[in-house]
Amino acid sequence: MNIMEMPETPRKFDNEEGWTDKFHNGKTTFEYSGWIYHLGVNKFGHDYCHLRFLFIRGRYLEMYKRDPVEYPGIKPIRKGVIGHTLMVEERGRRKVNNGEIYVLRFYNRLDETKKGEIACATAGEARNWMEAFDQAKHVGDSELARSRSTRRKLSMDLEIDLEMHHRPRVRRYASGLKKLIRIGQGPETLTHQNSNLDDMTSMYLEGDGSDVVEAHEWKCVRTINGVRIFEDVASSKSGKGILVKAVGVVNASTDTVFEVILSLDRHKRYEWDTLTGDLELLDSLDGHYDVLYGKFDQRYSTWWHKKKRDFVFSRQWFHGQDGTYTILQFPAVHKKCPTKYGYHRTKINPSTWEIQDLNASSSDATSCLVTQTLEVYSKRWIPWRNNQNSNFEKSVPYALLSQVAGLKEYIGANPALTVESPTVVQSNLFDVTESNNMFEDEEVDEFYDAIAAESSSEDEDSDVEAEAANIAGLTIKRTPEGDVKKEFDPNRTSLSLDPNHFHGSMTKGNDEADTNCWMSPSGSEFMVRGKTYLTDNTKICGGDPRLKLIAVDWFKVDSRVSQLALHPQCLVQSEAGKGLPFILVINLQVPAKPNYSLVMYYASESPIDKDSLLGRFIDGTDSFRDSRFKLIPRIVEGYWMVKRAVGSKSCLLAKAVTCRYLRQDNFLEIDVDIGSSSVARGVIGLVLGYVTSIVVDLAIVIEAKEKEELPEYILGTVRLTRVRVESAVPLNV
Repeated sequence: MNIMEMPETPRKFDNEEGWTDKFHNGKTTFEYSGWIYHLGVNKFGHDYCHLRFLFIRGRYLEMYKRDPVEYPGIKPIRKGVIGHTLMVEERGRRKVNNGEIYVLRFYNRLDETKKGEIACATAGEARNWMEAFDQAKHVGDSELARSRSTRRKLSMDLEIDLEMHHRPRVRRYASGLKKLIRIGQGPETLTHQNSNLDDMTSMYLEGDGSDVVEAHEWKCVRTINGVRIFEDVASSKSGKGILVKAVGVVNASTDTVFEVILSLDRHKRYEWDTLTGDLELLDSLDGHYDVLYGKFDQRYSTWWHKKKRDFVFSRQWFHGQDGTYTILQFPAVHKKCPTKYGYHRTKINPSTWEIQDLNASSSDATSCLVTQTLEVYSKRWIPWRNNQNSNFEKSVPYALLSQVAGLKEYIGANPALTVESPTVVQSNLFDVTESNNMFEDEEVDEFYDAIAAESSSEDEDSDVEAEAANIAGLTIKRTPEGDVKKEFDPNRTSLSLDPNHFHGSMTKGNDEADTNCWMSPSGSEFMVRGKTYLTDNTKICGGDPRLKLIAVDWFKVDSRVSQLALHPQCLVQSEAGKGLPFILVINLQVPAKPNYSLVMYYASESPIDKDSLLGRFIDGTDSFRDSRFKLIPRIVEGYWMVKRAVGSKSCLLAKAVTCRYLRQDNFLEIDVDIGSSSVARGVIGLVLGYVTSIVVDLAIVIEAKEKEELPEYILGTVRLTRVRVESAVPLNV
């Protein structure tokens, strides 16, 4: 598609056929700008990595070749609209021009052919840009909710139309410029300077702790060099391996600590890592997974091992919605690194790093909590813990636990690592009147095309006219003051659900001893937002689920399948299903070979009150659902590394993976594409490797954001017990 081509007679929306964005005086709009790397393939098939200046104004995006602050007269080379169908995926690290960059992928969840990539110099800047795009989507949603002309639900055909000859021209106004937030410092070469955002962006992070009742009982047994050493009392009673962890506070940002741990720079690692300072990269996958080769220091070789010792291990990392970094380290085997002559190949202990932000909004100090967890043999650990003679301090597990202390001292001795790039806030960069008319009567391109249509020539300075975009929505009806917990219509007759009338391909378990089955546990093991959460962040234990789990299907499919509720084989299409007031269908699309679908059916015994939060979620826009649909995981039984990978914190699913919705008749189906995220694919791959030995609970919550919506409640739960992958039933599509 040539973006220089414009329709001869562009259509224009009026009050009946579309809408016009209004400028609202006094409405504070935060604007984001900074240097990024634009990645793509030119018309000759060659990869490019161009330095570009990106500017987000409200929900509009502009791309420049130079900083418009330093060059006031420069015009953008690309313009775009950030719509509610935009998905931002963190693709992890990628090596470009002998440097490491952090890649973000953008795509339209309704049409994944519309996509593009940008990259940042640091992981922190990548996270900040993700939050900036997320806030821009919120701005767009607010404008659509306020616009009178969008109260009529537009068809899906009009909601996303990116073809050139069908694009209408839309009259738009940019919001008033109040604050400009600069992300990064704009280096001309790859650097690793940290950056941060204003406190306003923190409202878009969960910022919560664990959202399940903690199963571990940690006890501090030693304090070494300012680092606390804990053991899991519950695991120590088993007589097998004992779970231990080292915990320390590091005076640096989470981004800085994360990059120091992942760095393979030998000279830097020698300053803090006594065990794995000499590492070599063997392979890298998906930007979130690599395989490393290393050699043990001779101090950790025992007398019965005459040969030198080396090891191969893999690292997998991801960034949670609460800002916590998690790094998983496993022993590995790699074809590029067979056993070497003169070396004894040994397995390094599986371990995890967790880097959690400790910054309070009222404090200017930067610090984080660093935790390293691993499993050790009790025969060495217990004597050392009890101050008896032990060789534990000469062992590999002790050297691993000492890494936190080494990391803390190394960062403390290098002030340059703790210097944060200040956030630049300006209030008079542009005249408000100019901002008012910035997009008036201009044709604005959808973001996917704007980011993907990079010129193949680095010297192109012509001003490229962009196309208009069409963004449709549905006005959200707010719940009136009063008891918003009346999810069910009190004026309608309820019925009593008989589970025997509903059957899925997975059997329902009777007790904890059953395997390859499902149950519906209480919500008391999950933590949800309490009545006063907005003022004191208090959480409470969830109660019984509001919807009843009536069946679970475990399907095997050749490729990802959506809209299962319309399939004749689906429970929703049965006579019993059609007689229910409402069914919520959750279709977890599991990427594997073959693919799988875990389908859960939640039913209500009474009709839903359309004015309740649940009613607004069911009949609301996709963007509203994306901002509210939350999942809380809990590994009840299973390998501790799987627990660390899955986590125990609530997750807005649409911020992590692509969610699609189908609302018809008496049901709402939510298709969760786990394969749309490389991080989620990695986690689910780990879970599938242990799935026959784990018990996992999931809780579904509609997130409450307003005072009148609190307290939250558990919408539905499911417990999956030691599922056998091969038991999946083929689905005839």
